[in-house]
Amino acid sequence: MAEPKKRLTSARSGNRRAHLLPKKISLALCPQCKSSMRPHHICKTCGFYKGTDVLKLEEKARQKEERRKAREQEESKSTEKK
Repeated sequence: MAEPKKRLTSARSGNRRAHLLPKKISLALCPQCKSSMRPHHICKTCGFYKGTDVLKLEEKARQKEERRKAREQEESKSTEKK
């Protein structure tokens, strides 16, 4: 006849769960803007990685501003015609 399963001790459960704790995220300083970032990742604030502008955030912001101005001019022209 089979024996019933034995209760695990708290020490044995703790030893099994010892590696499940969340790890600390290491941070480095961005050489471009000096904000904290993860090592070997693109900086979220300036978009640079190893000295090159990977995301081109400034260019995208400038293009967005130009589109917004053009849209406002079109709206103002259409309201003047009415």
